[in-house]
Amino acid sequence: MNRPVEAGGDGLPEMQAAVAAMTTRLHGLVSRTDPGQVAAEVLRLNDAVREGVRDRLTPGLHPQDYPGVMMRMRDAMAADPVAGAAPGSGSASTAEFVSASASASPAHARGQSHASLAHVSSLIRRGEISAEALTRQALARAAEVQPVLNPFIAIWAERALEQARERDRELAQGRWRGPLHGIPLAHKDCYTRAGLPMTVGSKVLPDTPGEADAAVLQRLDAAGAVDLGPLNLNEMVSGPTGQNPHWGDCCNAHDPARIAGGSSSGSAVAVAAGAVYGSLGSDTGGSIRTPASMNGVYGLKTTYGLVSRRGCFPRAWSLDCIGPLARSALDCGLILQAVAGHDAADPTSLDAPVPDYAAAIAAGASGTRVALLDGLEPYDDAIADALAAFMKGAASMFDAGGRARFDDLPACYAMGDVIAKVEGATIHAEWMRRTPERYSQAVYSRTEAGLHIPAVRYAEALLARAKLVQAWLSGPMAQADVLVCPTIPIQVPTRAEADMEGKGRVFGVVAAITRLTRAFNYLGLPVLSVPIGTDGNGMPIGAQLIGRPLSEARLLAVAHALSQA
Repeated sequence: MNRPVEAGGDGLPEMQAAVAAMTTRLHGLVSRTDPGQVAAEVLRLNDAVREGVRDRLTPGLHPQDYPGVMMRMRDAMAADPVAGAAPGSGSASTAEFVSASASASPAHARGQSHASLAHVSSLIRRGEISAEALTRQALARAAEVQPVLNPFIAIWAERALEQARERDRELAQGRWRGPLHGIPLAHKDCYTRAGLPMTVGSKVLPDTPGEADAAVLQRLDAAGAVDLGPLNLNEMVSGPTGQNPHWGDCCNAHDPARIAGGSSSGSAVAVAAGAVYGSLGSDTGGSIRTPASMNGVYGLKTTYGLVSRRGCFPRAWSLDCIGPLARSALDCGLILQAVAGHDAADPTSLDAPVPDYAAAIAAGASGTRVALLDGLEPYDDAIADALAAFMKGAASMFDAGGRARFDDLPACYAMGDVIAKVEGATIHAEWMRRTPERYSQAVYSRTEAGLHIPAVRYAEALLARAKLVQAWLSGPMAQADVLVCPTIPIQVPTRAEADMEGKGRVFGVVAAITRLTRAFNYLGLPVLSVPIGTDGNGMPIGAQLIGRPLSEARLLAVAHALSQA
């Protein structure tokens, strides 16, 4: 009788020997990756999921139970005086609050290009600056920073100016579309635009124009925003560094020798550098929060399904979320107001009411319980010091003395990793067969590993999700309304240290960057990365504010209150 192979033990040589043959025989691909590396990664994830799903799989359970858990939060969130603020971003109270906030926050010391979205929105509405003039300033700043930081894939100058002129004509006729009217924004280059190409930071996709605008771009257009163009990103929205061998690295706005974070690198850098007043990113394992933290801006990973993904290129459809990056919590809320909401054409879209985020911020968040998410150490000393100072500040405003733990976060991380790898391999397998030479080695290898993860492990990761969300809600989220931990546990690495194609200490760096972010994509939770200080090199440090499903309004209100202290 054959002895079962012990996972992670002497199964490694057998797995390693089979990898290359399986890649060719089962998938029709030529392996470009060290089989030992693939085998070790597959067995590691296999073991982690087997352990993570222990006692969590119920006969008859379906993956559809997961969105059911999210939807059951609707009534609870509607009853929350912060999260359930009355809808209507165009209401007088909201407009007055935006205007008052703008008056309290005049143009940034570094110039109007670094002012808040709310501030310039107030200027446009009062006629103190035209949308065209503001757009010309933004385009000039974009052209200035592009050779140094490379945040854009393309700058659509003439298209943006025409949009701005149309916004000015509307305003002259008495039509104001809302706080985004005439505001220069930009988007990560993973959204389709009718008649214009989308690269996804790669050379794989054919250079053909999009057939229709992505849902979020349609909504931004309807809100009156001006689109400066597509922003740089990691190849195929895959990677946390912002490095791209095809379109050039996107560099940190505070130090071009350091990484910008990814994959929404350009989305953070363009905001931090003053080229735009806000942007859209996407987040599968930290891709909004990581670059937001590294560049000192706000970045919101929304509840899974809150924002439509129609027209957004997928990294992993069970994890992907769309959200804003901006220079303040209020600015994030103004952008989110425009793009959130149900979309019948997106099967993963939540049919949940959208609160008035600016009204929720104006109402404040008194009574909110804020707790430190404990047990996630180690952190670099600078990160730990900044986090301690941030929690001290929170304690002066909120009930913030508590600590909470969730010992299942490592399991959530591993299961999210399995889902991302399997769904990524499914998305890319045909292109990898046809045009393997168009992929970088780093992305090809990462994707290839997903071909060998057992289907049972993938299904188990999906099936365990609902129970783990319920465990989170009945565990740490029963002790607090907002939980806090660092966005990344290390200081911002240099580009050489994180070179995904070179010989930097890449594996340790990449794993460290995503260690505290990926689990929350698996759980589908809203998470806001906020700036909390700088390290000894003057580089930004960020913290994550983590909430219950659909509690974006509370997270934004807490972040705004802390920023005003």
